[in-house]
Amino acid sequence: MTEQGYPGLGRRGFFGLAGAGAAGAVALGAVAARGGNQGQASAKTPDGGDPRGRSYSPHETHQSGIITPVPAATTLVALDLNPGTTPDALRRLLTILSHDIEALMAGRPVPGDPLPDLAQANVSLTVTVGLGPGVFRIPGLAGLVPDGLAEVPPMAHDQLQPRWSGGDLLLMVSADDATTVAYAVRILTRDARTFTTVRWTQPASWRGVDAEGTPITGRNLFGQVDGTGNTVAGAAEVIWADGSQPWFAGGTTLVVRRIEMNLTTWDELVRDRQQAVMGRTLADGAPLSGGVESDDLDLSATTDDGQPVIALDAHARLAHPSQNRGRTMFRRSMNYTHHEYADGVAVTSAGLVFLAFQHSIPEVFTPVQQRLDQADALNEWTTAIGSAVFAVPGGWEPGGIVAQGLFS
Repeated sequence: MTEQGYPGLGRRGFFGLAGAGAAGAVALGAVAARGGNQGQASAKTPDGGDPRGRSYSPHETHQSGIITPVPAATTLVALDLNPGTTPDALRRLLTILSHDIEALMAGRPVPGDPLPDLAQANVSLTVTVGLGPGVFRIPGLAGLVPDGLAEVPPMAHDQLQPRWSGGDLLLMVSADDATTVAYAVRILTRDARTFTTVRWTQPASWRGVDAEGTPITGRNLFGQVDGTGNTVAGAAEVIWADGSQPWFAGGTTLVVRRIEMNLTTWDELVRDRQQAVMGRTLADGAPLSGGVESDDLDLSATTDDGQPVIALDAHARLAHPSQNRGRTMFRRSMNYTHHEYADGVAVTSAGLVFLAFQHSIPEVFTPVQQRLDQADALNEWTTAIGSAVFAVPGGWEPGGIVAQGLFS
């Protein structure tokens, strides 16, 4: 199931897209978070300690890997279902994956594990499962599409590549180390092989702690503090579905954008220009209007000659909730560097894997991106080259499976 351009999903999704404007684009930090700060999954744990060495369970109201701290290593794997997949085949696939995820997150080998010595507990392993639009084209499942799931319409600055876009299923695997992630991905893709083919794979990394293990706001490859103000407080209003569809209780919708960053031309800018583009200082992420990282932007602040302190096209201004009718989303982003050869020439792509969680893609994500595309100064140095959307169901009961309500 590799069709592209599925126009809209569900009643809210349809009307949200029908009223959307023309072009727009995802820029680097395209999010409006509470308090006007760019958002990132908080590195802080409930006890305020080192987020590393944790253990998570898939048997919670929500899947892990959404508001849990972003660990050092992540790999996203998008899968396509085999042509002719039936609801029963999908159920069998999700049953296998759910049992694998239970074992892996508990640090246990899976049945028939060829690498049992790599299974390890307390490495902050999370596996998050998403269902793409193709799932809801399976006969019998069309009426169960979440209202907030819809494709992101084409954006003017996009240069989307099929090899980084789409997918029927998403497996997002994160842990404290890349070895654990690679092991879990190997097991999950092996066990899904009968039902799927791999569409794309994206490894990524993040540094969310200092040398002592104290949580900090990480930095993207532009050197910017990336993730101020994205806290779990208020998440129910921002992220989770409204409960109108019982099978999707505890769920959310996810947009994955692979954003390529032009590091060469960015590095040619003077520091003041880099800060003006973002609207924040590079040293500590504080607003240019003054204060510390956690302070809100003062969009009314002006210089002695009457010019805005935070430029009219600064990313932080355009992403501010006051500029977007209060729209908010919750983000979880990571850095990537990809090397390959094209016609015998070494080519490197680097940037940000941008994940946005919200209750409705057309009501929240799309209009914010469209506004940013029209005027965001960051557009000169960033390009979305991959895009995919997924419904992320809630957690599941012990002995159950993810998205079990689809088959009830």
